[in-house]
Amino acid sequence: MVRNSDVWDLLVIGGGTAGLVGAHTAAALGARTMLVEQARTGGDCLWTGCVPSKALLAAATAAADARGASRLGIGTGNITVDFARVRAHVHDAIAAIEPQDSPESLAAAGVHVALGTAVLTGRDTALVDGRPVRFRAALLATGAAPLVPPIEGIDTVEALTSETLWDVEELPHRLVVLGAGPIGCELGQAFARLGSEVTLVDGSDRVLGPEDADAAALVDRALRRDGVRLRLGTEGTRVEPGLLHLDDGGTVPFDRLLVAAGRRPRTSGLGLDVAGVDLDEHGAVATDGSLRTSNPRVFAAGDVTGTPFFTHVSGMHGSIAASNAVLGLRRTVDPVVPRVTFTSPEVASVGVSPAQARERGLTVRRVEHATVDRAVAEGGTDGFTSLVVDGRRRIVGGVVVGPRAGETLGELTLAIRKGLTTADLAGTTHAYPTYNDALVDAAIEDVRARLTPPLVRGLLRAFVAVRGRLLDRR
Repeated sequence: MVRNSDVWDLLVIGGGTAGLVGAHTAAALGARTMLVEQARTGGDCLWTGCVPSKALLAAATAAADARGASRLGIGTGNITVDFARVRAHVHDAIAAIEPQDSPESLAAAGVHVALGTAVLTGRDTALVDGRPVRFRAALLATGAAPLVPPIEGIDTVEALTSETLWDVEELPHRLVVLGAGPIGCELGQAFARLGSEVTLVDGSDRVLGPEDADAAALVDRALRRDGVRLRLGTEGTRVEPGLLHLDDGGTVPFDRLLVAAGRRPRTSGLGLDVAGVDLDEHGAVATDGSLRTSNPRVFAAGDVTGTPFFTHVSGMHGSIAASNAVLGLRRTVDPVVPRVTFTSPEVASVGVSPAQARERGLTVRRVEHATVDRAVAEGGTDGFTSLVVDGRRRIVGGVVVGPRAGETLGELTLAIRKGLTTADLAGTTHAYPTYNDALVDAAIEDVRARLTPPLVRGLLRAFVAVRGRLLDRR
């Protein structure tokens, strides 16, 4: 029997980013909220994703910068890497951020945290660690798990994934990475900079397949410069201890094998069929634009919905789904989703791509970072910024490649969301000198281009001449 005290305004299943934000949002709105997590709150981002990977990248970047300091006239001598201390830095970063996502933090915000499992048993009921509870609304936020491809023999070796990589205690001498997407490129470059012999294997003919081709080419060049061996256009067919066989007949030896071949939504064991929650054709929880599932009492947010697997998307999903669930709103998900690959150089993209712009007849304004003063001063001119502009001169997309490209993306994303024009951007005072100057320069280039047609230039010259004669008469 379910007691009235066990009826929750919102039952959140999963304590990753979507669940955390959803629970905090609901509690702040006055809802009686329970969050259930079977392992540890914080999710992939804190424990195995964003935080540890960016901490590792920081160490790798420091090593690369030290080796390259001679180009600026700085001698650093022999550079060594103490992997134990690198690991300590990674785990220290996790430990520093963990309290923000802890059960104690949730409890302080008014969320009841239950450590255990949750299984839906009906349209508005569930078992939480075997105890029946009833909910007025539920939020599924169980995330996604690394996908391991069905390569023959892969189960005979201790293949690493983004979840298990952080338990490695010694720097691999030879590391093979399956997958040249964002995760594979980021981690492959990081380990190469730390001293591993890295080989990236991918069936695609280039790295970062979904990204702008010119951006991918710059990352390709940077990876090779850092010593990464790229085996593109070929896939693994068989694994045996210490050796990966490829479909082109070649082999690649390894000490450790890292799988970075995508992720799969976690949906098993949740009782979705009993609750009337449908999955889509890809195995993700199907939702409408307001993140409601086929069961109107159940919402879903983040990776479990099969959306782009980004923490910032999960966070926004959690907020939207929770407010819709407890207030009965119909807020919808913003289609403008920025993304950043944190290689060196970084690749940041949002909205309509340059390739899509050419297909649609839109305008692309591109500025090479060789003309950006800050890039020249720092000796880091590999990169570019492209703006995509529609017929009304509104900014509808862009790509930034270079140091801290992701920091520039915020302004670009806001410009797209608010329908700003290149004149709006060009007319805004920006601090100088920054890498962000390229964004402004691209906007200025578009504004000036509108002044170049013969008719416009003729009218402007006539206006200036008339104004000049009027001034002469005063």
